Amino acid sequence: MQIRTVYASRYCRLDSNVHTGGGTDVTEPIQELLNLARSEGGVHLIMDGAALVSHLRVYDNTTIECLSKDCGFYQKDHADDSILTNAVGSKQQIVSRNITVRGGTYNQNCAAQVHHRSMTPEDPEWLSNLGVKPVFAMEFYGVENLTVQDCTICDFRTYAFMLACFRNCLIENVWLDLPGRMHANNQDGFHFWGPGQFLTIRNVGGRVGDDFMNIGPDEEDCRSSITDVLVDGVFLDDADQAIRILSRGTGAVDRVTIRNMSGTYRSFGFYINSWFPGDTCGQFGDLFFENIDLRQVKPNYDYRPPMLFNVGGEVRSLICKNIRSVDPSDNRTLFELGLPFHSTTPATIDGYQYTGVYPHIDYFEIDGLTVLERDESAKNTSLVSVYGLVDTMVLRNVSAIKKNQTEKNSCLVELFRRAEVRTMLLRDVYLEGYETCVKNTDKVGCKFEHNVTER
Repeated sequence: MQIRTVYASRYCRLDSNVHTGGGTDVTEPIQELLNLARSEGGVHLIMDGAALVSHLRVYDNTTIECLSKDCGFYQKDHADDSILTNAVGSKQQIVSRNITVRGGTYNQNCAAQVHHRSMTPEDPEWLSNLGVKPVFAMEFYGVENLTVQDCTICDFRTYAFMLACFRNCLIENVWLDLPGRMHANNQDGFHFWGPGQFLTIRNVGGRVGDDFMNIGPDEEDCRSSITDVLVDGVFLDDADQAIRILSRGTGAVDRVTIRNMSGTYRSFGFYINSWFPGDTCGQFGDLFFENIDLRQVKPNYDYRPPMLFNVGGEVRSLICKNIRSVDPSDNRTLFELGLPFHSTTPATIDGYQYTGVYPHIDYFEIDGLTVLERDESAKNTSLVSVYGLVDTMVLRNVSAIKKNQTEKNSCLVELFRRAEVRTMLLRDVYLEGYETCVKNTDKVGCKFEHNVTER
């Protein structure tokens, strides 16, 4: 096998602009260069300028390297497809290997693309079982050893990045830029479907028009799983939602670590539930969140109240460490436990008719929660609201301080009509300006307290 290194400018005219477009359509000559990987075993394409393209496909042992952020690709009007995908793909088995995308800007020109389109004869049959093709910016299916580094994905029409059926993949130093944001148009950031294992995401950020990240293994097929995920370093720039972890059928999400998140979000922080009403409410193994400091801004969705964490489904273990809420602008709940679907809200839970498994959290722990309020914007709230069954709840190293309140209000934990906590442990808890620590303690089986102070 030989890896052929080629400079794009030697074979085509790179007279476009990754920010404003224009220039000569060079899709065909660029694709011919990428096809060298199929004929010669591998290709290293160096983009030393900006190319106007429609849709490109890559094969095994391909590296696309852009020499600066002003190099890369601008998608021509009405391409209505991804900028980049793998030529050989599958949603159920690994069929592509060793693909690297490094540097540059990939601008999808979202205002000139459709949200989705009908499938065409040129589309592979396995690509969609819905008869339609959403228009993603980048998409990869059935790939092992995928690396995406140091690039910007700009003005994506729906998801910026779609990865389904994968093993051993790295996404690092990728920024999402969305000057053309449209309300409720599925302009998600990173989206992952199973089956998948060994996914590393480091130092990513930007602005999106829905979820910044969605780890939803069985969102499409109701059976695939995703395990062994590390997300380390996320910066949100006014994102609609932070991260959704979704399991709707028999597929599971397990061994997931998400840490070091900061920035601003609008409506929802973390959705951890099945999302879709059905006979099951999702299978979640061990989930770990650490060092989360997200600041809320005005919500943009009105179909339910905003929140930081919404947790439902069959959850084996959820541990949250060092969570901060500083100067909240409204009284959104930080943790909602036991609401199974997106259509189930605090206002509808009592009358909701369940058709399948009720949410059950085996173990829930908060180790380090700091809430600092200096006005009455977050008046009359429950930091942790429980609507379902929690076997063991551990809350330790909690400091929640209200300043400049006209009267004491709010609580650390509130249990609603359907709630039950079998064992609750409170340790090293300090509350100032709160009405009470735990409301409706009759729904707690055993409660143990050590060093709990209320002022």
